[in-house]
Amino acid sequence: MQLILKYFPNLTECQQEQFRMLDELYHDWNAKINVISRKDIDNLYEHHVLHSLAIAQYVSFRPGMKVMDLGTGGGFPGIPLAILFPETHFHLVDSTKKKILVCTEVANALGLKNISTRWCRAEEEHDKFDYVISRAVMPLADLVKICRKNIAKEQHGALPNGLICLKGGELASETYPMKNSVEIVPVATYFSEPYFETKQVVYLPL
Repeated sequence: MQLILKYFPNLTECQQEQFRMLDELYHDWNAKINVISRKDIDNLYEHHVLHSLAIAQYVSFRPGMKVMDLGTGGGFPGIPLAILFPETHFHLVDSTKKKILVCTEVANALGLKNISTRWCRAEEEHDKFDYVISRAVMPLADLVKICRKNIAKEQHGALPNGLICLKGGELASETYPMKNSVEIVPVATYFSEPYFETKQVVYLPL
């Protein structure tokens, strides 16, 4: 939890409590339904919560915006971002029913009113959003094919509507076909922990 406050010192008491609750909630749910690697659950705040919040360092979501978390898994990056931006709506989608159950129960336990969840394949979700966010779900070109239909035409932010995802490793070949429009920012720009040295925020207007 101190790691979150290190980079986000202006959290309200409510937000601090919600972030604090994540530890017990995910340890509890992970014992029942494995949504985070058993080896990695003790790195929850660094590897999952703070990593998710790298998107918040790249863009500040405005009140009233709608954001879809495609392939949310256990709720990352959607749940940490929903805590940080309580007036932005986050729609969490995953094709694995038990993962959506965990997301729904965690959101309810935190009292988050700005989250909706849906158990479906991303191809089946046809609602429109300002942004689609994702964390290392699939190659960028495949993500674009699936989520282009979900990007609203009407703009509400300074950053054009599009796809924002968290990726790791070497991205040159994956992003080459869209090299003139994609923006890649190392997460190490924002966070100093060694874990983030190979992580990137990738943005593509759509």
